[in-house]
Amino acid sequence: MRTVNYIENLEKWKSEFKFHIPVKVRFSETDMYGHVNNVSAFIYFEEARIDYIKYLDFLPDYTSKEEAIIVADQQCDYFQQIYFNETLKIYVKIASIGNTSFDIHYMGLKEDGEIALTARSRVVYINPEIGRPIQMSGQKKKLLTK
Repeated sequence: MRTVNYIENLEKWKSEFKFHIPVKVRFSETDMYGHVNNVSAFIYFEEARIDYIKYLDFLPDYTSKEEAIIVADQQCDYFQQIYFNETLKIYVKIASIGNTSFDIHYMGLKEDGEIALTARSRVVYINPEIGRPIQMSGQKKKLLTK
């Protein structure tokens, strides 16, 4: 596997994932070449991220005027082509926690256990009224370490 800037030790990095969701590739997620379109991977990551954040009990109420989370940036690295009707396991974990944001890492494994995708995203904790980052409480940070 080629080097990825957010992975220092691949085996250690892989072993730290505990949570995953299954994703079955739909025909509508493929492109004219018959493989998964590059943007579809971000849909898989979003689904896994939301399920994981719910599992951690971190997800803010969408109607809240005091707190929200947004994705500030994302990066995906593609290692293998993925095709219609294949099933992936999309793993997700918290990689680091700051005062107003946290980084999430993702790993997409094919049925044979080979890595097809890796990714990272920065999620920022904000006040939606002012649209600016706000500090996470100690209690909020603790939820991310579950």
